[in-house]
Amino acid sequence: MTNDFDFSTYVERKKSGSWGRDDAVRYAYSADVAMLRSFSRIRPVELAAAAVVRTSQEWMRSQLLGSTVKVGPDQFPSLHRIAEHCAKVLTVPTPTVYIQNSPVPNAFTYGTDEESFIVVTSALIDHFEEDELKFVIGHETGHIQNKHVVYNTALMILTQGAGIFLGWIIQPAIIALRQWTRRAEITCDRAGLLCCQDLRAASLSFLKLATGSHKLYPEMNLEAFLRQFDEGQETFGRLGEALADDLARDPQRRVCVGHS
Repeated sequence: MTNDFDFSTYVERKKSGSWGRDDAVRYAYSADVAMLRSFSRIRPVELAAAAVVRTSQEWMRSQLLGSTVKVGPDQFPSLHRIAEHCAKVLTVPTPTVYIQNSPVPNAFTYGTDEESFIVVTSALIDHFEEDELKFVIGHETGHIQNKHVVYNTALMILTQGAGIFLGWIIQPAIIALRQWTRRAEITCDRAGLLCCQDLRAASLSFLKLATGSHKLYPEMNLEAFLRQFDEGQETFGRLGEALADDLARDPQRRVCVGHS
């Protein structure tokens, strides 16, 4: 994937006040945008996404209300303020956020364009500092702003429950969605960076997710971690990266880093 984005130039152009109107200040990864546009012309993808999300929306919502805690001004207000901050930066309504009791640091966004929700696990909140949480919640809010939610949700459902019953019929949709999802993650990493305004915090969030140990955090070396990534890109690590989001389609899905 090639780099089509210069962050410092983007920030300067955004100050002009042309946000949302001038293509020069849009941050979305071009390959992500191109694939989203193509989905509307690929009937199996469009129909599969619409159908599975429509039929599963109410079930997902009831599952959340019964097994998580909803964040709001009077329930975990510090986290609600982060969600408000990210929504303001990305110029979208404040998303609904739920806390899920889980030992796995994780965050994900599901739903529809009209009703989206972000789920953050208790472990991620315990492991992450405020700026790192801004990056993660900003990343997930980026999915909402860029209208990824229906396709992300469809892929999750198609590769789990629905796939058992529909089999080969949905394979064209799954293949197309898997090709798109890595590109979407690049867009949303940029959204997270816009929200936290701290490249080190964003980078540390990935190192913490990879490590997962409070005991080892004081000894973390970000520069060594980046060198390790560079080594991986020269070998079969690129294949592992390509498969990473597919392997993470369950509710324990990790926030994925997008590399240009």
